[in-house]
Amino acid sequence: MKKVLEKRKDIAFYILLYPLPMHADSARIAKAIQCKKSLSLLEEAFEKKKIPDPTCETSAIDDNIKLGQKLGINGTPALIFPDGVNVAGAMTADDIIKKIDKK
Repeated sequence: MKKVLEKRKDIAFYILLYPLPMHADSARIAKAIQCKKSLSLLEEAFEKKKIPDPTCETSAIDDNIKLGQKLGINGTPALIFPDGVNVAGAMTADDIIKKIDKK
């Protein structure tokens, strides 16, 4: 995402946290990130740093899981493009841009 944003200022990402049950403690971490609404905390989680406990009550993570299940998402990363196409797995910045620009 960072590489896409370096190349294109007209592209936005909406990040929905989607903890997978196979990752220990992922639901707690996702909730903590959601409560703080913090990209830096998300980056710290990817760096395997210790994440503090959630500071709020929110149904956002459960709502994300329900939406993901409805859309057939069963892993991360998953990208949903403006045309509604769902792509599972990682993509290069150039491939993301090409997919967005495809009309």
